[in-house]
Amino acid sequence: MSGLGTFVGLGFHHIVNPGALDHMLFLLALAAIYRPADWRDALWVVSAFTVGHSITLALAATDALVLPTRLIEFLIPLTIVATGLENIAVRERRRAPWNGRYRAAFAGLFGLVHGAGFANSLRGLFAGPIAGPLFGFNLGIELGQIVVLGAAGLGLAGLDRALARRSAASFRLRVVGVSGAVVLAAAGMAVARRPW
Repeated sequence: MSGLGTFVGLGFHHIVNPGALDHMLFLLALAAIYRPADWRDALWVVSAFTVGHSITLALAATDALVLPTRLIEFLIPLTIVATGLENIAVRERRRAPWNGRYRAAFAGLFGLVHGAGFANSLRGLFAGPIAGPLFGFNLGIELGQIVVLGAAGLGLAGLDRALARRSAASFRLRVVGVSGAVVLAAAGMAVARRPW
């Protein structure tokens, strides 16, 4: 397989494919606590996730880091559960440790796990130099994330409008409801993927 565009397409489809529900759920869990006015905070968190998965994707795709596939596939839904539970547990971001800025560090750490999952999909596709294909695949992942996050943002804004009030109580209801649904779905994935 060759051509930068081919690898961009592979990365994009890896994220938007219905089979990539775990990655979409993680992005939804990340987005669940934000409103459009919070775009700067959301950008920091998503950028940290990107840095994390880019590092592990490069290391794992080049065989510099080899992790057991079953373990990674189990850990991915656990990162989703942890993110969703953090959404539910932290009621006021401004009162959380470091004003909630630790969230970017967690997203970067969890990105390391997701990057290993991406690499397991990509590793067998290389034939020759990997810099171009790796860049293309990562670019495709980023484009896919933009699409998923854009759809999530529109859906969450629509849900806010459907709740009718823009009070803190209706926003909290949205955060808990979306996060709870994501936690349940991801917990089911974790049970199904348990490595024992």
